[in-house]
Amino acid sequence: MRQRPVSIPRPLVRTNQWTIFLSVVITWITGQYWILLIPFIANLLGFMIGFNPVIRIAKLFLKKDVKDYIPEDAVQQRFNSSIATCCLGGGLVGFAAGFPVVGYIFTVMVAIASFIAILGFCVGCFIHFQWNQYVYRKKQRSTLKEN
Repeated sequence: MRQRPVSIPRPLVRTNQWTIFLSVVITWITGQYWILLIPFIANLLGFMIGFNPVIRIAKLFLKKDVKDYIPEDAVQQRFNSSIATCCLGGGLVGFAAGFPVVGYIFTVMVAIASFIAILGFCVGCFIHFQWNQYVYRKKQRSTLKEN
């Protein structure tokens, strides 16, 4: 079995974020919702089997060694990828089923999140951190009750 990386170079993460954002914007402009399949399939594969074709192709264009770039946590990126996949999938289903409002709701969420991440704040990271804090506090409370 293939071992998952501990980190992913930031330029590769940013390429994936730009792919999501631009695919959504192009979908809105052209009305061609199938364009969402590009980041959807890439992130679904990345989440499920650890192979994101967008990241793999972008890796070919790195000028320095992978270790010379600012690392992004691979576990965190996997979590973010799961959120993006759900939103992209919801958008695809909404548009394909003839419910454009649903499609726009999901794609607006993923477009905003990806653009904010490009600017430097990771919404998925914030959600992941808050979830971990909740789980930790819940575990602490149950431990105190047992003692």
